[in-house]
Amino acid sequence: MKPATAAKKLGVYLEATPAEFQEGAVSRDELNALQADPPEWLRELRRNGPHPRPVVAARLGVSISGLARGGVTEALTTEQIEALKQENPDWLQKERATQADVRKETARVKAKNEAKAAERADEQRR
Repeated sequence: MKPATAAKKLGVYLEATPAEFQEGAVSRDELNALQADPPEWLRELRRNGPHPRPVVAARLGVSISGLARGGVTEALTTEQIEALKQENPDWLQKERATQADVRKETARVKAKNEAKAAERADEQRR
């Protein structure tokens, strides 16, 4: 697979990986080995970053779109993420609230669908 795909699966920012990782193809066996026993460079990237946008969004509790609306378009380090959490700007508060609303709605829809499925199962048993 391409290095970009492997980096995405590993949850790391491609541009921060070693040159030999960026330049070569990664086999499934190599990817599995990296996941099972990560080398020091991979552990360091996962711990301190820079982190790709999906990881930054997850650590901040917002969506990737929310990051963009907040003006965050680059990879951030763990230190920068923690600083943003401490600063807690208005956009971050708003995006966290939006994300919480989305989660509530998703849970509501899921519960509604489960109830309908249970109702249908009851009807079929009769």
